[in-house]
Amino acid sequence: MKALTLHDLNKVDSLRFTFDGTVDARSGLASSVEPFLESLERDADGWMPTIVKTNRKRKYSREAVRHALEERREEYGAIIGLVRPEGPAVSLVLTLGPEQEQSLWSTSLTVQPLSFFSEIERCRSFVRVARSWAAQFLADYAAAHSVADRQLAGFPSFGRDDRTWKRDGFDKVYELFWLNVFGPKLVESVGRERMLSTPAHLVEELPNGSVLLVLWPTAAEFASDEARVAQARAHVHLRPDLDFDTVLRTLRERSAALVPVEPRFHPDVAPFLSRLPDEFAICERQRKIAEFNAFRPPEPEEWMPVALPSDVASPERVLESYGDLSEGLVAVLHTEVPSIMDETPESLTDLDFHFWKTHFPERYTRDVIEGHTIPALGVYLGEVLVRRLGGTWVLREKMEESQVRLGKRVWLPFLRARRYMQSRQSLLEYSLTQYFKEVERYRP
Repeated sequence: MKALTLHDLNKVDSLRFTFDGTVDARSGLASSVEPFLESLERDADGWMPTIVKTNRKRKYSREAVRHALEERREEYGAIIGLVRPEGPAVSLVLTLGPEQEQSLWSTSLTVQPLSFFSEIERCRSFVRVARSWAAQFLADYAAAHSVADRQLAGFPSFGRDDRTWKRDGFDKVYELFWLNVFGPKLVESVGRERMLSTPAHLVEELPNGSVLLVLWPTAAEFASDEARVAQARAHVHLRPDLDFDTVLRTLRERSAALVPVEPRFHPDVAPFLSRLPDEFAICERQRKIAEFNAFRPPEPEEWMPVALPSDVASPERVLESYGDLSEGLVAVLHTEVPSIMDETPESLTDLDFHFWKTHFPERYTRDVIEGHTIPALGVYLGEVLVRRLGGTWVLREKMEESQVRLGKRVWLPFLRARRYMQSRQSLLEYSLTQYFKEVERYRP
């Protein structure tokens, strides 16, 4: 089974629970793992991990977890993963510090999709897991919430620079999420009585002095207006210095930013644009879809009504040099873009995506791009027009003047490649995908 990657977990919104705390390890960290796993096995309703992952993968069992921890144990601790590749997808990263009286215990749990937690009973089961961990491990603050909304809230820095937030940590209630665990220090700074009287779905004092607070019955409905009102009320209760209307307005703006936007991309660039939203953070995705919906690439101008006559003495020699350029491009990119070997419209879209994703025009010097990439790309684009649309090369001694005759027009692939490689934005405005579709319309 394929282990989950960060990219896999960025496809749709997820529920993420982060817990950075400590545990009394005087009896050994291994003994702390047992109740942790027991609560997981008992209450992970439908999302129990099935694989233990370190340098190798094992089917989940407590023994497999113990073996994994022994394998990864180093002077500074151990890190293992518990995953579930099948739906709902689960990634649980467990980090243990060195064994000492109070040892680091860090858990990052992601369950995808968030919609899995639309049912009240599943959410109750999740709360039971969180309660068990919060009672066993002591944290300043822990939270379970939508990944996208956490991003919009600025978790964990909440707008502070790195130095400040790493120094101060969760020294006040910067934000409230669907499920919150407040450590004793934070509870006392707010006031235990105030904390326990918070208007919320569930407020519970734990034996170690922490407080568990759940805002709404289900995690998946966090962005509903009713849930946002409850969130704002609880937040200003804990932070009387905040203004309710201001807090609620901010929350509603976050909800609006997450409303799904139907993709309506320009048809000539839709195969390319449809792949871009997943490359952005989930919280930005709907805004980016709206931007791409509005995007209209300029009409291609890299053509002429009449061909310049060929002025080469040996067409075979020129075509052979073109073949060398194209093969060089394939050799460099075939691993990242396997379809480049096929010389198809789809391979042009794959190249568009690769160059955009890797920021290619900004990563390489102009000498490399002008001297190698543009000529090779011009040849490759021309060859696709010749092979897939029936075009004919009209060769010139000056490479950039060479054309592909198709129908009543001649097309200038080298000029297109030059404009295309100017910047990352130009990859959108002068995409290979759009150019092929424009040429295709003039095929006899």
